[in-house]
Amino acid sequence: MSKFSITSPNFKEGEEIPKKFGYKLGNVTPTIEFHNLPEGSVTIALIMDDPDAMGAVGKIWVHWLVCNYQDERTKIDDRTISFPLSGNGVQVEGKTDFGEIGYGGPAPPDRRHTYVFKGYVLDTMLDLKEGYSKQDLEKSMIGHILAQAKLTGTFAP
Repeated sequence: MSKFSITSPNFKEGEEIPKKFGYKLGNVTPTIEFHNLPEGSVTIALIMDDPDAMGAVGKIWVHWLVCNYQDERTKIDDRTISFPLSGNGVQVEGKTDFGEIGYGGPAPPDRRHTYVFKGYVLDTMLDLKEGYSKQDLEKSMIGHILAQAKLTGTFAP
C-alpha cells in the first residue's frame, strides 16, 4: 500500500501558491487532496501555518485549522478525498491568528514565506467546538494519529 500523502491541484510541492489564495488577494480556499488513507481512518485534521513568520512577528502564524473532516460524497474508505467540502460532509474549523474561523490565506509581511499544510489521519472524531486553537487541536490528536503528511508552498508579498 502507498504511503499517506497530501497534494493540491492548485500548486505543486514547494512551488508558489497562486495569488488568489492570498489573504488580501481573494482569500480563495485551495483544494487539498488526501491520498492513501490507512485502514481504520475515521476522520482527518489539517493545520496550515507559516513557520517563517517567527522572524517577522515572533511566532508561527496559524492560517487554517480543520478537524473532524469527513466527506460523505467520496467516503473516507475510498482512500482519496478532496477538500474543501462541497456541502456533502462535515468539518469543524478553528480560529486562525487573524482572529477568524476558517481559511486565512498567505499574507507574509516582509518577504517570501513557506506555508505548511499538515494533514493528519485520525482513528476518532475529536471533541472540539468551532473556534478551537492549534494547541487544542494538537492536544486532542495525541494518541489518535494513524498517519501524517505535509504539503508546502511559498508566497511572496
